[in-house]
Amino acid sequence: MSRWTQTGSSIIFLPYTLEQALEGLAAAGFENVEIGAVKGFLEHLDPDDLGPEAIDRCRALLDRHGLRVVSMSGHAPLHQEIGRTRLENVLRAGKELGISVLNSFTGDAETPEEIAAFVANVRAVADEAQDAGIRLCLETDSNLLPTAAIGQRILAEIDHPNVGINYDPGNVIYYTGAVPEEDIELALPHLGHVHLKDQRGGKGRTDFPPLGDGDVDIPRILRTLDAAGYDGPVSMEIEFTDYTWPAWEVCVEEARRSKAYWDGLGI
Repeated sequence: MSRWTQTGSSIIFLPYTLEQALEGLAAAGFENVEIGAVKGFLEHLDPDDLGPEAIDRCRALLDRHGLRVVSMSGHAPLHQEIGRTRLENVLRAGKELGISVLNSFTGDAETPEEIAAFVANVRAVADEAQDAGIRLCLETDSNLLPTAAIGQRILAEIDHPNVGINYDPGNVIYYTGAVPEEDIELALPHLGHVHLKDQRGGKGRTDFPPLGDGDVDIPRILRTLDAAGYDGPVSMEIEFTDYTWPAWEVCVEEARRSKAYWDGLGI
């Protein structure tokens, strides 16, 4: 039996409230969840408003639906101080809620000065996360880490034992057209989290359907993780076509169908 933690991401219910997202994930059959706290995109938790009241409300909703939060995505521009502050807010909330992984991305750092600031802030957040027993993972997303192959350079520059990769095969195709089933092999030594997301249509196409409906070889990805003994969260994402989410009831049904496909693989 695979050792990873099967997880459902709240992004499947992006336009809806946190309560609706958690209700939907529970209805789809998940017990473990990833919650988004990304300013201006996935604000199921607002990274600028994560005080005790917000944390208590989240905990109550998790309890109501019999869910456990294992990871959070707090993607923030870490070359800027506001980005570092927001990610630290998510980290501290995640510690209270019991997460094991905090995800972010490399964002829009481009100049040498921006990249230097990014590296310094990643190291600082990673130190705090390590003290809290939480792994900081950078997603295969945007310019510095669009693939595991390209990301080796920035990971070496960061050079921190608590910084890993959150591998998203759908993003790898979207940003570069690379083959994630091959590229993920390079991520394995650094892997701390996986976004199990399909993609349809190739590079630049914003079409991320339920598992099995796209072009990603999901069974091969899972077999690779299993053979490597990967034991972190594997969080299912659906972002639909052109970032256009259907009605909540349809999101539930598609999440249920996607999870059933995953479960049916027997990996």
